[in-house]
Amino acid sequence: MATDPAELINRAEAWLAEDPDPETRDELSKLIEADDTTELTARFAGTLQFGTAGLRGELGAGPMRMNRSVVIRAAAGLAAYLKSKGDGAGLVVIGYDARHKSAEFARDTAAVMVGAGLRAAVLPRPLPTPVLAFAIRHLGAVAGVEVTASHNPPRDNGYKVYLGDGSQIVPPADGEIAAEIAAVASLDDVPRPESGWETLDDEVLTAYLARTDAVLTPGSARDTQVVYTPMHGVGRDTLTAAFARAGFPAPTVVAEQAEPDPDFPTVAFPNPEEPGAMDLAFATARSKGPGSVDIVLANDPDADRCAVAVPAPGTKDGWRMLRGDEVGALLAAHLVGKQATGTFATTIVSSQLMSRIAAASALPYEETLTGFKWLARVDGLRYAFEEALGYCVDPEGVRDKDGITAALLITELAAELKQSGRCLTDLLDDLALEFGLHATDQLSVRVEDLSLIADAMRRLREQPPTVLAGLAVSSSDDLNQGTETLPPTDGLRYYLSGSPESGVEAGRVVVRPSGTEPKLKCYLEVVVPVSSAQALPEARRRADAALAAIKSDLAGAAGI
Repeated sequence: MATDPAELINRAEAWLAEDPDPETRDELSKLIEADDTTELTARFAGTLQFGTAGLRGELGAGPMRMNRSVVIRAAAGLAAYLKSKGDGAGLVVIGYDARHKSAEFARDTAAVMVGAGLRAAVLPRPLPTPVLAFAIRHLGAVAGVEVTASHNPPRDNGYKVYLGDGSQIVPPADGEIAAEIAAVASLDDVPRPESGWETLDDEVLTAYLARTDAVLTPGSARDTQVVYTPMHGVGRDTLTAAFARAGFPAPTVVAEQAEPDPDFPTVAFPNPEEPGAMDLAFATARSKGPGSVDIVLANDPDADRCAVAVPAPGTKDGWRMLRGDEVGALLAAHLVGKQATGTFATTIVSSQLMSRIAAASALPYEETLTGFKWLARVDGLRYAFEEALGYCVDPEGVRDKDGITAALLITELAAELKQSGRCLTDLLDDLALEFGLHATDQLSVRVEDLSLIADAMRRLREQPPTVLAGLAVSSSDDLNQGTETLPPTDGLRYYLSGSPESGVEAGRVVVRPSGTEPKLKCYLEVVVPVSSAQALPEARRRADAALAAIKSDLAGAAGI
């Protein structure tokens, strides 16, 4: 970390001399001229770390920001890694979203690959991340890069890396690529020709759309009225084309959020899970009149996630967002009903309801660490989901979460239920009656100072809670140590005993730092037995009370 002012200026000037981008050169020049040591220290305190999520950070000049210099180094490191593995003549396919600088980062990546002797192909325009994940396998590429920051704020961008199996990198590949990036001494050492890569036409997109047909049952119901928002991202054209192919009625697209816009002007955070992000979608649904819309769907900006909302008469918005755990269970039940075979998988922070659904149908079931980089590697995978609105319903086509095919499958389920006079919430009630009410919630704390997250994790390790919401902690795991089935990760897991007083049968809490945002995330679940449909309201009340008490007690124990 640079602390000496003269050294800091020297580092900044050396970076400036290599920077190929006029915008960030101008930005850095002004900081140097102003002798803004506070901001320069923040920009040059280290380097943006390449990990299992690739790169993600705020746009701007300097090694701690996302910019063309950082991307060129990352691409050079990836190219060197591929060559070290004997893939030096292979194809790297590159996709990008509609965020600021995404197209430039994609072009820089293609130039670096060609300069290193690899072949490169860039998708024809901003397209959903699942299209890139599909293209890797479809084209027989040795790797893929998607330039996206997913649902992060407008000021961010990112760089996601896939290997030739179509799944995201995991250790040790991430560390080996990071070492190659660190070995890049100067951008002058990285050849970047002006041409030589291929810009793909629509064949890949057409092939992806043809593949989406495979997730639906021929002849199944199609009468579902949908309101849809792409959240200012790149999902609209691909989703509406997929719906048209499938024979669903054309979704009503939220007009204010229909066009890609890197500034995301109508939302504070372009994430369907964030408060207020779905307000315009709900308003659009209400404007259609009562009973005119069956479900509301949303993609995040790169369309790898899918949010689902259902009518909720009598509430402020008239609509209720389903939790990712609820959608995950609905899709699992739908696939079981279609006689799906293969392994069902989810993550350690997602609801355990799917384990019971799978067991009842004698299907293999696995839990992995958080993220599709792990889920995609499950042997014999048929279906995977994670609570953060990510669903993989066609692993042979896309070995990652896919918000387009998930939207198709949940819409088919809604249509089939509608045909018999039922809806998604009726099926959720059925699952609660059969397997117990699995209620989940989350305590998520966003911080400016990352040391607060480390402090909270340390506090929980040094003084672990023994009781949460009156429920005894029956066992706990420090996931830093790993388990028989999980590699080490920074996380804590607590299993809670039930109690007659609360009506809770069992509970579980997982605490971990977010891998992509400055957040501490705590995942809570309780299971409440349900004896009859009439008992469901009381079961929900008990579950809500228990989750609220766990959240309060956990916040106190963590000091957050």
